Amino acid sequence: NEHYQTLLGVTGSGKTFTVANVIEQTQKPTLILSHNKTLAAQLYGEFKNFFPENSVNYFVSYYDYYQPEAFIASSNTYIEKDLSINEEIEKLRLRTTSALMSGRRDVIVVSSISCIYGMGNPEDFSRMVFRIAVGLRISRNSFLHSLVEIMYARTTTEFKRGTFRVKGDTVDIYPAYLDHAYRISFFGDDIEELSAIDPVSGKTLEKLEDMSIYPANLFVTPKDRFNQSIWGIQEELEIRKNQLIADRHLLEAKRLEERTNFDIEMMKELGYCSGIENYSRFFDGRQPGMRPFCLLDYFPEDYLMVIDESHVTVPQIRAMYGGDRSRKLSLVEYGFRLPAALDNRPLNFNEFEALAPQTIYVSATPAEYELEKSEGVVVEQVIRPTGLLDPVIEIRPAINQVDDLLDEIDLTIKDGGRILVTTLTKRMAEELTKYLDRLNIKTRYIHSEIKTLERVEILRGLRLGEFDVLVGINLLREGLDLPEVTLVAILDADKEGFLRSEKSLIQTIGRAARNDRGRVIMYADGITDSME
Repeated sequence: NEHYQTLLGVTGSGKTFTVANVIEQTQKPTLILSHNKTLAAQLYGEFKNFFPENSVNYFVSYYDYYQPEAFIASSNTYIEKDLSINEEIEKLRLRTTSALMSGRRDVIVVSSISCIYGMGNPEDFSRMVFRIAVGLRISRNSFLHSLVEIMYARTTTEFKRGTFRVKGDTVDIYPAYLDHAYRISFFGDDIEELSAIDPVSGKTLEKLEDMSIYPANLFVTPKDRFNQSIWGIQEELEIRKNQLIADRHLLEAKRLEERTNFDIEMMKELGYCSGIENYSRFFDGRQPGMRPFCLLDYFPEDYLMVIDESHVTVPQIRAMYGGDRSRKLSLVEYGFRLPAALDNRPLNFNEFEALAPQTIYVSATPAEYELEKSEGVVVEQVIRPTGLLDPVIEIRPAINQVDDLLDEIDLTIKDGGRILVTTLTKRMAEELTKYLDRLNIKTRYIHSEIKTLERVEILRGLRLGEFDVLVGINLLREGLDLPEVTLVAILDADKEGFLRSEKSLIQTIGRAARNDRGRVIMYADGITDSME
């Protein structure tokens, strides 16, 4: 019955299994928040195994690469938005919202901090779900028009997610959130047959009596509000332009007018424009300053939230709003965007707290915030079911750390173990990997520039023995389940800072706590307070 609770469990004590049992007993839709995509992917796999019959979903940012729009006033430099979207992750995001909108109570969502960023209005999304059944009376043309309204595109060539094709009285739809397609057969103005088909071969997989087709995009707007939105954008443009002219910022006023009018023309012509998310407040029907809709709005009121590795995740949630706002303020001030762009943002921390339902913080090293929120309701899980003790920790001089590390790697590989090495920078990780490769030691590196799904493959490769040494910086920490690892080497352990703080060291050491031969070597020329 407590609103906030903390599960304080040492590394390898089975915290994920404990959380799975809580979900099973409470029978609530659950959001599990993780601080990075790699750990989220691992948790997603674990919960799919724990709940094979449930709708277990993965919701992270769908960008493989993202350069946000920005203006640097000091050098008069405008940086245009540049991005690369991963279609597989986009499918999983849409599958998440579709599952939540379906009314199912067995939905589990594993998400990164992406869940606090702006999305479409859930009421609009729900209202635009297209439900059909065998025998429904609807003309083929009306049916096609309805598909276009929910953002599906007609195709005569490549049949891919988010498209539909027409052959006589048959319409094939490839939903943006599924691995199979649907075939709708008409007889006059009646739907005669519904079936699920293989999108490549066209082979029928299953006959259906009814189906729901969810929008192909998270940002859908009813047509009546679309026209109102265009009017609202034009009105704000006039107000802001006059304000800039009154302040004698004529260049900024002209720039804003040209850019916004171009966007308006694109939206009228195509229904969208580059950077349309900056006008989301108008399309969502929000007032200036109102918080954006986000994934949390798609859950029912009584859902459960689990914040994994809360000592890292909570500060990350807290930091998102400030960084986003400072970048946007510059764009608004210099006439690149309307003030409405400031309302296309992540939740601020107060808004997140106001939306948070019953919450469990999970961490081996909970911070002051979680302990205060829990008001003493802290459950300790300090005995590992495997019976394993904490790994042995050695401290060795940093002066010849790489040479000593080579000897330890050789011994560990001969013993059948795997090795994690943590460095302080990306460049150090890459250079060390190249050096070990030249010595014929099978090595890979992992850091934030590696694509999301590729990180998962790298960790899998380590476990399967495709290589023996994994070099990283900050991703080889919280929660990673790598029981094959018998040695964790921490280079420059005495360099005080974020990467070598007490909590960081405890979490990194924890990667060796899942093997009975696990040990840790810290290379340092002195013992810092954090090490002690």
